[in-house]
Amino acid sequence: MAISPQLSPQATNNSDLRLWLENVEKLGQLERIAGAHWDLEIGALAEVILERLSSPPAVMFESVAGYPPMRRILVNMLENVERTALTLNLPTHLNAIPLIDALRNKLRHLEPLKASVVSSGPILENQEAEDWLDMLSFPVPRWHEGDGGRYIGTAHLVITRDPENGNENVGCYRVMVQGKDKVALYISPGKHGRIHLEKSMRLGRPIPVAMVFGQHPLLFVAASQAVPIGVNEYDWAGGMLGEPIEVLRGPLTGLHFPAFSEIAIEGEIIPGETLPEGPFGEWPGYYASARRAEPVVRVKALYYRNDPIICGAPPFKPTIHGMYRALIRSAMIWNAMEQAGVPEIRGVFAPLPAVRFMTVVAIRQKYPGHAKQAAIVACQCQPGAYLGRYVIVVDDDIDVTNLNEVIWAICTRSDPATSVDILRRTWSGPLDPIIPPERKGHNSRMIIEATRPYEWRDRFPPISKISDETRKAVESKWEAELSRVASSSRGRNT
Repeated sequence: MAISPQLSPQATNNSDLRLWLENVEKLGQLERIAGAHWDLEIGALAEVILERLSSPPAVMFESVAGYPPMRRILVNMLENVERTALTLNLPTHLNAIPLIDALRNKLRHLEPLKASVVSSGPILENQEAEDWLDMLSFPVPRWHEGDGGRYIGTAHLVITRDPENGNENVGCYRVMVQGKDKVALYISPGKHGRIHLEKSMRLGRPIPVAMVFGQHPLLFVAASQAVPIGVNEYDWAGGMLGEPIEVLRGPLTGLHFPAFSEIAIEGEIIPGETLPEGPFGEWPGYYASARRAEPVVRVKALYYRNDPIICGAPPFKPTIHGMYRALIRSAMIWNAMEQAGVPEIRGVFAPLPAVRFMTVVAIRQKYPGHAKQAAIVACQCQPGAYLGRYVIVVDDDIDVTNLNEVIWAICTRSDPATSVDILRRTWSGPLDPIIPPERKGHNSRMIIEATRPYEWRDRFPPISKISDETRKAVESKWEAELSRVASSSRGRNT
């Protein structure tokens, strides 16, 4: 039978996805598409929009074929600098490096705010027990053509508890619908949710699980990034937002989920109970994990708001998506390098086509070995160690966000015989496509020193370019003509 509904106040707060959407609309960055089909069309449209637009909007899919009009799907939440800044509670006018610097400063001084446990919230507007619930009553997409099923969990929260010490973790691990009351859960080795699961399996106990499939994107960021050890993800997000996250204590599991969630479930994993999961097109842009048996969550209770919204972040090739990951990873690596004592860092950026696999660091060289030190710390500090591949260190005259400049520095300031080193048996993971199954877990790192050689940097050939003074004078004098040429060029290229 259905759980009797407990209606909740309709007022929003700053951790409400719907208030975030109102602010996105004020930026002019929310588009709506009606009538798309859940099977491939929504995923394909999201991918095409990312391919065609350098600053793609967030997209709300409504009236999904075969479903009520207001059972909606939101994609491309964080795919430009402005919406990433909005989500992180930072100024939306900043460009990439100023935003990274502002985020670094915020992270350095962040004081987590303990979540506020409340008794009610919009998530309780509709409640269904296991005999009545149906996970496919929502328009769960099949995102990519090679996917093994419909994935409701791509931009979501998975809440688990350590069976030994009781600590809660909020992670983001992919979730595939397996029927009306079952979902399969894939968690990479070493992640907190996997550790909790393995402990429970060794003890022979079911593990309670709660999941949320629509929420403020800051909570998705907290769940999918490495927050400081010992800090709860809700508390970290509250510190970023400047007010505590309101959470409810689940009546069946005792686990906490946001009061302003869109869709939430409670359930349990029974030791040894599995179903086939995958494959799924993952963030490196490949099907790097096969279809195999994974733990199954038996869904015991379903909660959802009126007109619920599924948040989706289907991974595509990182050449077209992952802006928020690039910005946050860059800030975290930069801070970790400074904390390790690397001086004179002028920029850190994880380029969008590579994200986890490449880090570019700009320094102002101060001593012999400075570039090598910066490279090693960048690839082995806590936020940079997992699944890296290349670290490139450049001088501070190179714009680390401009890959053309980075490649120019590699080609003109590095010599393969003296500027390249390899670190072996470093930390990888199961989604690394170049590592064969028998070697999953380890990879190698290439360090490229693309800086003027320290010993003769003062004698290095000067750059052939106009000076800043000449540039300013010419731009001031010829601004009208330059604007006319730019406008005419845009017209020809439209």
